Amino acid sequence: MSDEREVLVSERARKAWEVPSAVSRPVAETAKIDTTVAHSARMYDYYLGGKDNYQIDRETAEVAARSWQAVRVAVRENRAFLARAVRHLVREQGITQFLDIGAGLPSAGNVHEIAQAENPACRVVYVDNDPIVLAHARSLLVGTPEGKTAYVHSDLREPDTILADPAVRGTLDLDKPVALMLVAILHFIVDEQHPEQIVRNLLQVLAPGSFLVASHVTPEHDPDGVHGLEQAYRNGGVPAQARTRDRFTALAFDGLDLVDPGVTLVSEWRPDDDGPRPPADQVNWYGGLARKP
Repeated sequence: MSDEREVLVSERARKAWEVPSAVSRPVAETAKIDTTVAHSARMYDYYLGGKDNYQIDRETAEVAARSWQAVRVAVRENRAFLARAVRHLVREQGITQFLDIGAGLPSAGNVHEIAQAENPACRVVYVDNDPIVLAHARSLLVGTPEGKTAYVHSDLREPDTILADPAVRGTLDLDKPVALMLVAILHFIVDEQHPEQIVRNLLQVLAPGSFLVASHVTPEHDPDGVHGLEQAYRNGGVPAQARTRDRFTALAFDGLDLVDPGVTLVSEWRPDDDGPRPPADQVNWYGGLARKP
């Protein structure tokens, strides 16, 4: 990004952000970036070709990629799935509110950009636990004047804290349908942390007619490669647990009404065209979208 572009973005940010409701001040002031421990958001950024990562993130990511050599293909397919799911929610389901937990670092095609391109009145709250995401959020996650975009520095493992945050309550009307986005994050919640209960705690607060969008790495199509990546993440201090399609479906979508085509490879979920797509053993990633009755 050129210096001129950075100034422009910064100017837009100062005009568009409503600081009291956008970021929790105590967290913003005390969050520290630990450059000695890898973080999944920064590793994801590295796989996408981003620059907001540190040596430890790159080293851990490269170890993982040596096991699962197609990981960059998979990450791109997952990102494309997110975009298609958001467009479907706005165009076909009339959703205008999004709670994106595990949002990661800002990049091309953020949820608010996709949603507000369809309906400028869309409102989006991003949540992540990496301080470097917080450092970028106020300058890059700038929405349309008709809508609203906010950021919460918090952790998926603390759903009650997320839901009680003033930025969530001040941006989203939880009495109306919300799209809960848990894209590429549930595989960082191991079974001992009770991911099913976390998902249930979030969904039970949302209004009927809300949706869940989730995606998850699977070992089914390349067990050696994916389990090797899983171990590399763990060795780097990042908890990780790949799951089968059935396990992921039960974890995320129990009690919800799945939207066609159900839980499938992210590359196969309502593709934009009939062109060739990567084989399953390169994608190794399931995704789905479901409605709360």
